[in-house]
Amino acid sequence: MSEAIIRVAGLGKSYLTAAGPFPALRGVDLVIEAGEFVAIMGPSGSGKSTFMNLLGCLDTPSSGDYFLVGRNAAQLSKDELAALRNRTIGFVFQGFNLLPRMTLEDNVALPLVYAGFEREARRARARLELGRVGLGDYTASLPSRISGGQQQRVAIARALANSPQLILADEPTGNLDSHTSEEIMALFVELNREGITIVLVTHEADIAAYARRQVRFRDGLIVSDLPTPAPALAAAAC
Repeated sequence: MSEAIIRVAGLGKSYLTAAGPFPALRGVDLVIEAGEFVAIMGPSGSGKSTFMNLLGCLDTPSSGDYFLVGRNAAQLSKDELAALRNRTIGFVFQGFNLLPRMTLEDNVALPLVYAGFEREARRARARLELGRVGLGDYTASLPSRISGGQQQRVAIARALANSPQLILADEPTGNLDSHTSEEIMALFVELNREGITIVLVTHEADIAAYARRQVRFRDGLIVSDLPTPAPALAAAAC
């Protein structure tokens, strides 16, 4: 592990409510090195989703600092932050977020449009990434014609399109059955073995067992940060 891909110090986030400010995060410190696989856990309202939104530069903190691959997000312009996010982070969500009228190839290629790739280069990369997740024969299909597990594989291929250093996955198995969840998590394990850093939000212990490290949130604070027990990791990775 060569460098910290994520470093947060005193990270806080408050929201205004009718009852006054609500502190969703209360001074979080955390370092995630390049190549790690980290599960973020905690009950509803613990702050884990707020934390992931901040890591993805989808929201801004109320206090503290966030360094992404060594750059302080607060010191970047809107365009600089968007460019850093686009080339560094791939996002995978619980709801897949595929565009229903676009083919799988076009869905995967979409981030490359914003990155300025030419059409043929976009198509070639999309086909490559769909093949990487086992869907090379489905490039012309529409999302409605494939299963939920296959749709999540397309979402992962889309996340990989820009060759990100980091994948942020928010409850990626939340809409899937247990067998399909195992297949998706095995794919994440393989991507991590290839060197991609993965940070995954989950409330399920069996899903967190695939990660090498488990960070638990409660009431806006980190209450534990421990390596996954070796037997659990070994069993999950088989």
